[in-house]
Amino acid sequence: MPMPTAALLPGRGFLAVAGDGARPFLQGLVSNDVNAVSPTRTLYAGLLTAQGKFLHDFFLAEIEGAVVLEAEGERLADLHRRLMMYRLRARVTLTDRSADWVAAALWDGDRLGLDAKPGATRAFAGGIAFADPRLGALGLRAILPRAGAAAALAGAGYAFSDAEAYDCHRLALGVTDGSRDIPVEKAFPLEFGFDDFHAVAYDKGCFVGQELTARTHNRGTIKRRIYPVTVEGPLPAPGTALHHGESEVGEMRSGRDGHGIAHLRIDAAEMAIRDGASFTAGGARITPHKTVLGGHG
Repeated sequence: MPMPTAALLPGRGFLAVAGDGARPFLQGLVSNDVNAVSPTRTLYAGLLTAQGKFLHDFFLAEIEGAVVLEAEGERLADLHRRLMMYRLRARVTLTDRSADWVAAALWDGDRLGLDAKPGATRAFAGGIAFADPRLGALGLRAILPRAGAAAALAGAGYAFSDAEAYDCHRLALGVTDGSRDIPVEKAFPLEFGFDDFHAVAYDKGCFVGQELTARTHNRGTIKRRIYPVTVEGPLPAPGTALHHGESEVGEMRSGRDGHGIAHLRIDAAEMAIRDGASFTAGGARITPHKTVLGGHG
């Protein structure tokens, strides 16, 4: 059995939305069903433009009675600003709690008594632990008080690694990492796994960007999607075009240590996977692999 592994993720930030109007306020804005968030369930969701383009993604958790958005730390101020634009007279407060909490990823072992149901959540060490709602193979996440987080994880039997090791783990599974992989204000989220990651509740009613997102989902018109890839040679920068012969088939997104994610034409990717073919990007050879998105376990 692999040793249960933990990594603190210092690049994450936390925005607590509290008050009587917190859930109705968020429900009309974000892509998932805020009313389903509870002490026993955490969700993954996004904030989109009115045209259905990607702005932010985050986990939605309930902590200390507030709905907490765990998001990209470096972009938390922008997320805060955009939400404040919609607040108007809503009875809510938005508080940056990044100084109080830290995120952790837990994989390769013990589930802390949680089942594999996506988003299953329990109290742990003064915070919460939850099964990653995007993909079961990712393992668990935790949001913990900064003081004592490492000691709590060590006491639960986890060996420590680093955020870079977790990055390789999620890359091998073909899972996006926010704006590192999804171009802000340019990308349609369904091309980057939002359906596979259970980020959209189509039956919840309106949210910002809902009309185009629902139309794309219902028509099944996606022609590109993300795939895990292996990289032989120098790692191409995000946005580098990938080619099959003279034809451009997509672009590279994030990568590390020979693993990466590419946004590819589905027809070209599936052909390459079937035939054992590769693409090129500068001096690198890029080989796409079958995606595991949509599966849990």
